[in-house]
Amino acid sequence: MSWDFQWKPYVSVAARRRKAERETAKLRKKGRTVAPVVIEGRKITRTFWGTAWCRNLESYSDYENRLPRGRAYVRNGSVVHLEIAAGSVKALVSGSSLYEVTIGISPVPKTRWSSICSDSAGAIDSLVELLQGRFSKGVMERLCRQHSGLFPAPNEIKLACSCPDRASMCKHVAAALYGVGTRLDEQPELLFRLRKVDEKELIAKADGGARLAKRGPSKGKVLSNANLAELFGLPMAVADASDAADATAAAKNKRLPGDKRKNARPRREKAIAAKSRSGHKKAASKGVPRRESIAPKRKTARAVSKPRKRRGPE
Repeated sequence: MSWDFQWKPYVSVAARRRKAERETAKLRKKGRTVAPVVIEGRKITRTFWGTAWCRNLESYSDYENRLPRGRAYVRNGSVVHLEIAAGSVKALVSGSSLYEVTIGISPVPKTRWSSICSDSAGAIDSLVELLQGRFSKGVMERLCRQHSGLFPAPNEIKLACSCPDRASMCKHVAAALYGVGTRLDEQPELLFRLRKVDEKELIAKADGGARLAKRGPSKGKVLSNANLAELFGLPMAVADASDAADATAAAKNKRLPGDKRKNARPRREKAIAAKSRSGHKKAASKGVPRRESIAPKRKTARAVSKPRKRRGPE
């Protein structure tokens, strides 16, 4: 029994990269816009969104056999073009030839998205923090939850590649999926576009719980100053309607500084005038000559003359 199967010759990493660069240059020469996936170093992703995407893929057993080859391809620069749109990912991956990869992603169901928004309400302060992945661990776990989070499950992904491999996920598709994680490092908002949801709704839900009510409480639920004084044992002025009216009238009759009205003399001046009148009456009854005022006069300082020097006998 003879076997016609033969292993393909090994192609080095440098050779794969040179081939990918040549394919990219050919596409650009034809006038096509190309967005290759470029990875610096060994790590495919660096931020929360890219790492969470890749971990979600690796958590499903359906993909565990094919993903390692995809990691090698994306590190080698074999993904010469990657485009993310609403509900779909299109890529060109360089192998023995240039293959077209199409990945369909189902949108997040409305009930699941509403549940994600309500569970994350009040925990995300701004859109910047959301896109940078700066939120609590509870929100992180909620977004990454399998089958009910933001990332797709295997039954929500449809895969297609122009290569002759009959497997549903070939190495070219796996490379494109890892390329999505790399692209989310640069533009995390693409994940929400891919799943056909609006990331601003997470912020709107969070703000809704913290907004102040525009309408005040009902009159029966407001404590008066008297009740507050009795509750806390503090002397507080009771601001009822009658008291407010009395306070307004008193403020109108209060003499302001510089007021020259005839009937607006201070209490002290009135008391001094009354005392002066009573003093004059008593003095008149005793035959004492009337004084202009019984108020003590101010003593004026007299000029002190210098003593004369005595002369001696002439």
